Amino acid sequence: MKYFLILLLALVVFVISVTLGANNNQIVTFNYLIAKGDYSVSTLLAALFAVGFILGWGVCGVFYLRACISLRHMKRKIKRLETQVEQPSESSKKVVSTVALNKE
Repeated sequence: MKYFLILLLALVVFVISVTLGANNNQIVTFNYLIAKGDYSVSTLLAALFAVGFILGWGVCGVFYLRACISLRHMKRKIKRLETQVEQPSESSKKVVSTVALNKE
């Protein structure tokens, strides 16, 4: 439900930006690092919003993937440690048998 509301909010912002851009069909000069171009406000607004949206999802996806990989690694480590605790090692068996012999 939370993700649906976030997606709905992004869609509303996109629709508002396209509507405002469609009502304002001026041509603007957009100077970016490589070159310069003349675009209508609506096209420029929609394109920059889409680029920002995709870039944001990409960055969030990378961090989500890192968290999932880290979680999987930690679960595997916990499972390995639990099996070590359940199965006593040879040295602990020797200590237990030595203590039992000393009590007798």
